[in-house]
Amino acid sequence: MIGALMLDIAGTTLTPEDIELLKNPQVGGLILFARNIESPQQVRALTDHIRSVRPEILIAVDQEGGRVQRLKQGFTLLPAMGRFGELYLEQPEHALNLAEQCGWLMATEVLAVGIDFSFAPVLDLNDISDVIGDRAFAKNMADIVPLARAFMQGMHAAGMATTGKHFPGHGSVKADSHVAAAIDSRSYDEIYAHDMQSFIQLMPDLNALMPAHVIYPQVDANPAGFSQHWIQTVLRHQLQFDGVLFSDDLSMQAACVAGGADARIQAALNAGCDMGLVCNDRAAAIVALDSIQDFALPNQQRLERMRGKIPALHLTDNLALGEEWLQVKHRIEEFKNSTIHT
Repeated sequence: MIGALMLDIAGTTLTPEDIELLKNPQVGGLILFARNIESPQQVRALTDHIRSVRPEILIAVDQEGGRVQRLKQGFTLLPAMGRFGELYLEQPEHALNLAEQCGWLMATEVLAVGIDFSFAPVLDLNDISDVIGDRAFAKNMADIVPLARAFMQGMHAAGMATTGKHFPGHGSVKADSHVAAAIDSRSYDEIYAHDMQSFIQLMPDLNALMPAHVIYPQVDANPAGFSQHWIQTVLRHQLQFDGVLFSDDLSMQAACVAGGADARIQAALNAGCDMGLVCNDRAAAIVALDSIQDFALPNQQRLERMRGKIPALHLTDNLALGEEWLQVKHRIEEFKNSTIHT
């Protein structure tokens, strides 16, 4: 069974405490960070060990490309998604083709090392938010939607589920919700017309969403990830979204409005999130875990859709995933290192 908490570990191997925690029924996921990565071979050994302890667990990573990619040593360094948006202005068909290949390449490498999915893609606008910026595909919906759809088609072709973030949109908020309270004072109609369209139009391609740690006070007093209105009324009822809902990291500063780690994860789950993330704070993860022992396990059928098609591989230090992988890798690396003339 898959539990409702996703946590992390400190090192490149499991400690006895990690193993004990993984056995708790309410632990459903584990997210890897750069500190957990030495080589493809080491990551695959780690994920295999994790599954020997807890076979049903979901393993995740942030492998967006650009400045947000945890798997580097021995992996393809991917371009920021904003590069595809720049190319799309000049060569739309070429940009769409490359975006799809990049989604396939990212997913193929992540699955090869035993990780089920990357929290990708970012569907926010590249607007005023410093923390989003070129993590977004483009500055307008007309460009974001086809590029993100192509990227997700590549992910699906490789066997990976997709997670759109950060619903209903973080790009129009200046504050970085990792370190500060983020508030968007616009009306629902403005948010719907401006930021939400990428999520709405791409919903058929999305297996999961991650709500933003942003407060939209004209809509609800709680951040979207703690809001029954955003999650139940808007997402589940009005938009009929039946995919998985992951909270953003509940250790982030903008999540503090809900209280301690116990109050935060309970607020996220009570609002309708399927799984809450508590990262980079083991003490907080334990507090959160203790506080949800009496909660019902989340929707298992829904969470099972996030399981990646992980190949049976014995990896050496360097990835060698076949001729198609090699060709796509060279194509994406060449694009990443090129200059787009506009």
